[in-house]
Amino acid sequence: MTHPHIQQVTDNIRSRSAELRARFLAKTAQQHASGKGKASLSCGNLAHAIAASCQSEKSNILDLTRANLAIITAYNDMLSAHQVYKDYPDQIKAALAPVGHTAQIAGGVPAMCDGVTQGQPGMDMSLFSRDLIAQATAMSLSHNMFDGTLLLGICDKIAPGQLMGALAYAHLPTAFIPAGPMATGISNEEKVDVRQKYAAGEVGRDALLQMECNSYHSPGTCTFYGTANTNQLVFEAMGLMLPGSAFVHPDSPLRTALTEYAAKAIAAMAPGTPAYRPLSEVVTAESLVNGLVALLASGGSSNHTIHLVALARAAGLILTWQDISDLSDVVPLLTNVYPNGTADINEFEAAGGVPMLLSRLDERALLHRSVTPAIGDFSLQLQRPQLADGELVWQPCGDTLNPAVIAAKQTCYQTSGGIKVLKGNLGQSVIKISAVKAEHHLIEAPAKVFNSQHAVEAAYQRGELNQDCVVVVRYSGPAANGMPELHKLMPILGNVQKAGFKVALVTDGRLSGASGKIPAAIHMSPEALRGGMIGLVEDGDILRLDAQNGELTCLADLSQRSATVPASEADQHDWGRELFALARQQVTAADQGATFLFPAL
Repeated sequence: MTHPHIQQVTDNIRSRSAELRARFLAKTAQQHASGKGKASLSCGNLAHAIAASCQSEKSNILDLTRANLAIITAYNDMLSAHQVYKDYPDQIKAALAPVGHTAQIAGGVPAMCDGVTQGQPGMDMSLFSRDLIAQATAMSLSHNMFDGTLLLGICDKIAPGQLMGALAYAHLPTAFIPAGPMATGISNEEKVDVRQKYAAGEVGRDALLQMECNSYHSPGTCTFYGTANTNQLVFEAMGLMLPGSAFVHPDSPLRTALTEYAAKAIAAMAPGTPAYRPLSEVVTAESLVNGLVALLASGGSSNHTIHLVALARAAGLILTWQDISDLSDVVPLLTNVYPNGTADINEFEAAGGVPMLLSRLDERALLHRSVTPAIGDFSLQLQRPQLADGELVWQPCGDTLNPAVIAAKQTCYQTSGGIKVLKGNLGQSVIKISAVKAEHHLIEAPAKVFNSQHAVEAAYQRGELNQDCVVVVRYSGPAANGMPELHKLMPILGNVQKAGFKVALVTDGRLSGASGKIPAAIHMSPEALRGGMIGLVEDGDILRLDAQNGELTCLADLSQRSATVPASEADQHDWGRELFALARQQVTAADQGATFLFPAL
């Protein structure tokens, strides 16, 4: 029996989503009823679609008893997480050929890295790339040649965008094919230490660059628990990939076996087969809540307060921040992974990985068991894969293999999850508190107000932040400049805190899963450019941030003030940002998913 609090949140989502979900399911049913996609194509259509295929592939694609899978790939050879995908299409095709099925690269989607664009103009386009990827995924599937979809994507906006696009073709069986993390480089503590010393001018650029290259050093995802790895954990918890596959190393024979198994499993679920299992049956209110519970129990990325709202909408579900905060009240923190702890994602995998975490949650009745994963059933999600005499098998999880990384049975690291909603006279925002020490959960201090993270950096270098303060950074919302991550701030504010001052951040911008130990009220909605009260805060106003009670209040009287709005659009007309002017005009608020694909509710 599911925990009553979890069930209540799920019921709330289902109730408010009833009309929207019904429309989504009706559209999906109509697409399925139209019949096998390639059967409806003309001879000319088909000839174009198979012209480049070899003769055996042509025969199998034209055989309506055989499945033809769409591969949507985020491969590029610059970014470590996606470089691994280079040979996956050939590997998938080779696995399908002996059983008579085929796959085609239906399309590629852009894969940009926030780690490369941090503090650069490109970061202003980062969030919008998610919706662009959703459009590119739908465009790739528009050839209607396919009986299933394999999504090759991992990182911050890529995987959510691919899922949003695939949900436009939710009558097709669909699964993510992960690629795994790079081997561990240096410790997270060393990374933080060098970055803060560089911000303080105590080490030079050469030392910083050496440290960063030692950290990010080979193919695979980054090893800290940021947005990319949160995608993997949450989507595995939602049943969108093969159980236990999220964090297996790219070079492992187990990784190869998992990829081949998943491809054949999806091919076996093609429309018209007894095992048919469309994506619409996988992404439900229950599976969404399972993903949210796993997000909170693992201290995952705050970016998912945006992404999960948007992708829920793509599935006809209306998710609110209050739902996430309500779940956080009963979901304990069960992992000790950076930035909430010391371990990295490889240590998490060695401790039992996602199946072990889900097992601990299931013991507490915090998961819905009545879900339909893309492959297998719920019980398989609680088992770990391994190779036995060359064969892929799954074994049930026992207790954690490392209680210092994944909590042992009936224990936890803290009693509530990592994300809370803050409400008050400035609007609503979210705070990730799993990495913030309890003594920093309540901050009351004067505001220091800035209109960009670069202005904060300059003020710090002038010595103007050596005091108790709440740093306010506004005009960084989705409509203003695409809502860039403000990661330049973390080493700076970390140094202010380290110097003994009380410090917090309030912003309509965002941070990633790598957010540090500073209490940060982020994603403020409404944003300053859209009339949000954060635009009225002035230097010296006393702000009170109370993470435990979910409150953020400016103690000054704002009723007689008016905002001086900077000409932010004038700064968006270079480096390709001018191409996203319509996105900035149409984008919804952060609490609505910061999307230009769906209107605000």
